[in-house]
Amino acid sequence: MTLISRVLGFIRDAAIARVFGAGLATDAFFVAFKIPNLLRRLFAEGAFSQAFVPILAEYKNRRGEAATRLLVDHVSGVLGIALLLVTAAGVLAAPLIISISAPGFAATPEKFQLTVDLLRITFPYIIFIALTALAGGILNTWSRFAVPAFTPVLLNLSFIGFALIAAPWFNPPVMALAWAVFVGGVLQLAFQLPFLARIGMLPRPRPDLGDEGVRRVLRQMAPAVFGVSVGQLSLLINNIFASFLITGSVTWLYFADRLMEFPMGMLGVALGTILLPSLSKRHAEGSTQEYSQLLDWGLRLTLILAVPCAVALAVLAVPLVTTLFHYGAFTATDVINTRHAVVAYSVGLVGLIAVKVLAPGFYARQDIRTPVKIAVVTLVFTQLLNLVFVWHLRHAGLALAISVGACLNAGLLLRGLRSRQIYQPMPGWGAFMLKLLLAVYAMGALLWVLSGDTASWLTAGALERVARLTLLVLAGAACYFGILWLCGFRLRDFNRRGSE
Repeated sequence: MTLISRVLGFIRDAAIARVFGAGLATDAFFVAFKIPNLLRRLFAEGAFSQAFVPILAEYKNRRGEAATRLLVDHVSGVLGIALLLVTAAGVLAAPLIISISAPGFAATPEKFQLTVDLLRITFPYIIFIALTALAGGILNTWSRFAVPAFTPVLLNLSFIGFALIAAPWFNPPVMALAWAVFVGGVLQLAFQLPFLARIGMLPRPRPDLGDEGVRRVLRQMAPAVFGVSVGQLSLLINNIFASFLITGSVTWLYFADRLMEFPMGMLGVALGTILLPSLSKRHAEGSTQEYSQLLDWGLRLTLILAVPCAVALAVLAVPLVTTLFHYGAFTATDVINTRHAVVAYSVGLVGLIAVKVLAPGFYARQDIRTPVKIAVVTLVFTQLLNLVFVWHLRHAGLALAISVGACLNAGLLLRGLRSRQIYQPMPGWGAFMLKLLLAVYAMGALLWVLSGDTASWLTAGALERVARLTLLVLAGAACYFGILWLCGFRLRDFNRRGSE
């Protein structure tokens, strides 16, 4: 389901690149869309889910259906009121928010006002996506993973339809993208409601701040909000830096980020989504050995899939960017500048995905403070790197700073799990890493030789690019997995079906 969503995400971005290119309008939209996305981390799959899912799992496993349903009703009521207040404040304060998040836009009044108008349309998205995340957390706890994983498909379809069909009916056309966000949010929430009803957990919002479970969720959310805010503050500061760079910088970073988000979604988000309720269940049962084994499984699966993705992303940056985005208004200059950011992001891809696996090791134990402390250290380190890198590498320097910071974050999380003896590595890691590196090196060398030069991709037709990229992906995958197979790796070695 996640694969379907991510593939459609690429089609959506290709449609946006073809219709709008990289310029003033797209810079304005991506800044406006980033604001509700930042808040989504607080009220959706970020702090709220980290606080809510472990407590929900505890209620489900220990307190029975009636108490669990009451918790869902009370939490959904409190969350709904908070979302309405935040949305009203965001719409009213849109000019102030843009002044803070993209101060460089003030030099171009047209760009600034367009961004404000777009933000006022996209801001209510936070209501729909946060309630969608609440529904997804419940469904994941009931092991209904496919439905929440498929839900983002609806947002992508909304984007594609509005970009390709509705854009000419809006003035300016980029307004179509803002309404695509609004409609996509409504569709995602509506899609999950029947599935909640099917398991008997459709919320009947009844706010009750006195409920024990609600108070526990709020207590857990306090440090989680701070921790997630630290990470989002880093992205916001990056946005501020990018707003002072040349026009197009925000858009180049966006498209590079989207390429990086494909393996992030396929591996990091998917693994984290499955691990959090599974680890919460093991913690509630007191199964410390199985808890550690789940983390070990997640780390091995992360490395065996994320390391080749990172190498392929760097080596195939130009083939990927040209094949997906180099159409219509998206020029050769846009390709080269996006390529620089893609390569910079690839440095930290393994770290970014590993964080999604390691952090649930703390969240499932209802320990949110430790990841928060690590996030603060990562924020300071990342911003110091921004100051160093942005002068020479421009927008790519901002991407590189995030990558290096993510590696530090993952390393500190791993050290924390080891030092607390929450995670004890299983035997065989040395041989595992040697075989993995051998396969990655062979794959990288093969892709480097077969990919050809930049000019050939820029001048090739669309069908030729697609055909060449498909062959490269197939050849790289055959080489990598073929060598792993020869080294003794088998798919059944990574099967965790029995742990559901």
